Order: sequence, then C-alpha cells, then structure tokens
Amino acid sequence: MRDSPEWNVIHNPQAGRFEIESEGLLAVLEYQLHDSEIVFTHTSVPEALGGQGLGSRLAAAGLAYARAQGLSVVPLCSFVAAYIQRHPEEQDLLAE
Repeated sequence: MRDSPEWNVIHNPQAGRFEIESEGLLAVLEYQLHDSEIVFTHTSVPEALGGQGLGSRLAAAGLAYARAQGLSVVPLCSFVAAYIQRHPEEQDLLAE
C-alpha cells in the first residue's frame, strides 16, 4: 500500500521508538526518556519509502506523545529539529 494515508504509527516503548511498517520495511523515530524530557535521537526512513512523508508522520506522533505526557522535547535529531522549526505550534514543547 505505497500511497496509503493509513500508515499507522506504533509506539514501541520497549525499543524506545515510534515505528511505521510499510512494504516489509520499518521507518523509526528513536528517543530516550530523561526525567521530564524526551530526547529524539534519530529518524530513519528506508530509501524505498522516502518522499512519502513518513518522517513527518513519525515526528508528529512523537511530539503528540510528548505533549500528552507533559514532556519537554530535546530534538538532537536534525529531522525533528527542522520539523519543529517548520511547525511553530510545536515550539512550546522545546526544553529550556
């Protein structure tokens, strides 16, 4: 289902990541929890799945989780940092 808008983002807290599986491949947003902060460390989308917005879906899901849990965000991952910059409504999540 290459063009499906129905990609489900799965939160896998045991692995410390958010995941989307498509075409047998896995796109991930990895994180670490530190007290009241969530540190997004890496976003990875397989080349075969690139250009479909999966990274943005992962970032949005991770930020929604942070907001729901009352966590401040530390975007060590450059993709998440750029996503937050493009979405001013998410900037209040940034750690001081």
